[in-house]
Formats: sequence, C-alpha cells, structure tokens
Amino acid sequence: MSSQTTEQRERGATATGSISAVIDEAPPKSEKTSKATSRQPDAGLEEDRDTLVRLFHQMLLIRRFEEKCAESYSLGKIGGFCHLYIGQEAVGVGAISALRDDDYVITSYREHGQAIAKGISPEAVMAELYGKSGGCSHGKGGSMHLFDKRVNFLGGHAIVGGQIPLATGVAFASKYKETDQVTLCFFGEAAVNQGAFHESLNMAQLWKLPCVYVCENNMYGMGTSLERAMSLQNVAEKACAYEVESEFVDGMDVLAMRAATQRAVKRAREKSAPTLIEARTYRYMGHSMSDPGKYRTRAEIEKYQQRDPIKLFSITLKENSILNDKGISDLEAQVKEQVEQAVRFAEESPEPEPGELYTNVYANP
Repeated sequence: MSSQTTEQRERGATATGSISAVIDEAPPKSEKTSKATSRQPDAGLEEDRDTLVRLFHQMLLIRRFEEKCAESYSLGKIGGFCHLYIGQEAVGVGAISALRDDDYVITSYREHGQAIAKGISPEAVMAELYGKSGGCSHGKGGSMHLFDKRVNFLGGHAIVGGQIPLATGVAFASKYKETDQVTLCFFGEAAVNQGAFHESLNMAQLWKLPCVYVCENNMYGMGTSLERAMSLQNVAEKACAYEVESEFVDGMDVLAMRAATQRAVKRAREKSAPTLIEARTYRYMGHSMSDPGKYRTRAEIEKYQQRDPIKLFSITLKENSILNDKGISDLEAQVKEQVEQAVRFAEESPEPEPGELYTNVYANP
C-alpha cells in the first residue's frame, strides 16, 4: 500500500468518526450534545468578513430562488422536470467558492443553485426554467440543462453519471493545453454505482488530471435509500481502489466544504492530481417536484432540518459578530427583491423564435 493511500485512509476514518454523530445517527438526547449539533465549528472563520457574508448571501439566495421555483412550478409556469436544491446549498456554494472564475463546473440535473453560485444570473436561470429566450440556454434546456460558456458552467446533465467522464475529458483538455484550470464535477451518490464513475477515477489517476469529483450524498437515489443500493456506503472509501485522494465532509457546513475543496483545488492546480470529496448532505424536498416522497418519514426530514445549513451558518455568523439580526433581515430583503426581479424578467422575456430549433445543434453548422 502506498503512503498516499495510508494517509488517505487515516484521514477518511477520522473524518467519518467526527461527522457521523451529526449526519448519520439519531438526534442526541442530552442537552450538552444537542447544543453541539445546533451550531457549526468555528473553523474557517479566519476568512474575511466579506467572504463570509457573500457565502451566506449566496446560500440564502439559492434557498429563496428554489422556493420560488416550487411556487412557479405549482402554478404551471415551469414545465418538465424540476429538481430543487433545498437543503444542499452549503455543498455547491462552499465548493464553487474555492474556484477561480476560469475554472470549470459540470454537474447533474439538480443544478439551479450551482449555476447561480458559478455566476449565471438568477434572471437567466429563471428565464430558462420558464423556457424563455432570455434563459442561459435560450429556453431550449429547461431546468435540467443550464449552460453558460461565459462563466465556464458546462451544463446540467440528465443521464445519471453522464457528466463524470465529460468532466474527466475537460480536465484532460486543460492539462493538454497546459493551463492550470481545474474542473469541478458534481454528482449524486446513485451515480457512483455507474461504471462511468469508476472508469473516470481510474483514468484521472493514471493520467494525473486536475479534476475534483464531488459526490453530493443526500442518501437517496430518487426514492431508493443508500442502504438498499450500495454495499460500501462510504463513498469516499471507494477512491482507495484507484489511489485517488479523498475526503469525507459535512455537507451541511459551508466552511467545511470550502476548506475541503480549497485543498483539492490546490492539489489539482499544483500537482495535476484528482480528488474525490464525499459531501454528506440531505435534500428536504422530493427527488423532483413530481415526487410525493412517501419513502421518507416526516420525523426523518425534521431530524435533518435541525442541521439546516443556512440556519447553522447564521448562528455561527451571529455568535462571531459577523452579522446581527438586522444584517440578516437586510439580506433577506435584498434576496427577496433579487428573486422577484428574476421572476419579472422570466415572465417578460419573449418565447424563443421557431428558428431557434436549428441553432447550436452542431459546433460547425
């Protein structure tokens, strides 16, 4: 066994032990332990105030944006499939905050929040959900296929695990062109059972590619629980088969996600080496808007809502005098206006022209 793999195993075991109490087990009964799970560690608070407030603002914006999406979908203004990111905001915001503007992000169909975090405007995202020409994909992609080359957001992908080999190819292109750009790839834990995941990690390690693979483990693949679908349920451990560095992270802690991704991005940029991050998180809504969610109990959802990533981070910010109640209220008001503006833009944006069906079909028409 290589020293790299030994270090990886030791770190993974430590991380798993520290996180399981707040992610996997039942809520603690003692008052002392309950207080411990109602807040986040202060690690990461050495960041400057502007960065911390920006992270909180992005998480809050994504939450309110997704809530408005649910409302608009129920009113029939958004059609097709619609997968919401509510509960998982800390993963996307924390990870993407560790990137440079010219780095790449590629992801699955639950991508509204990640698109906003990467720099696509809420207006362009909402218009795309409405199927309007002002959308980032000109109304042709909808909820599952957001794309914007200008910010290197390379799309949401509907095929489970389909984006993982694409991300590996993008990272190969960066290395081939001798840039120091990094590719960040998001996928759910159900994609780990696809052969594309294993083939990609093997190739990324063999060819030393600057790719960071982020598994958003919300413990359900559609309506199937992790326990029923995966023999080895700690996804981070699977990296050992390919001698890829890995970390297991509390995905409800935006600062933990930012720090872990910063380490992975540094490794990719300086050593051209891949990393697998398992972010243990939880989605509060169904798999999609059409999912009644009868495979989960109300008690289970409420257990994880005790560690709502936005609530936890707001407590941390207030306890460390970064924000007070008024500051949070002001941000809420700002975010509400941003979301309302996104809806106005989407509703006023025109329908795509019929000729749009024939644009961007081929790279060189």
